[in-house]
Amino acid sequence: QVQLVESGGGLVQPGGSLRLSCAASGRTSNIYTVGWFRQAPGKEREFVAAGRWGAGSSTHYANSVKGRFTISRDNTKNTVYLQMNSLKPEDTAVYRCSWKNSRLIVSSLGSGENYDYWGQGTQVTVSS
Repeated sequence: QVQLVESGGGLVQPGGSLRLSCAASGRTSNIYTVGWFRQAPGKEREFVAAGRWGAGSSTHYANSVKGRFTISRDNTKNTVYLQMNSLKPEDTAVYRCSWKNSRLIVSSLGSGENYDYWGQGTQVTVSS
């Protein structure tokens, strides 16, 4: 089992920044994939970003956040971050991180059902 705890959400004005954290504990692997997803009220869950680490690393982003969001990790803290800059009102959603103890292929990164563990979510509200 892997436990995930997100933090860092909040209320921010348009154009502002937030950094979300996803702290992992439990039976984590050295090779893993972390995905960030979001869901706004009345909308479907949406892929935001993913990172693959161990045996090489790569990061991947939805077109809607490319150039504004950055996924990274601190291996010493077993924590993955989502740095969100130039936030827009349409970024408002509950953000959840997800974990897979293996390296997902690129074509499967955007599907939530490919991840095994999920955090509880953190609310991000972008409003003036």
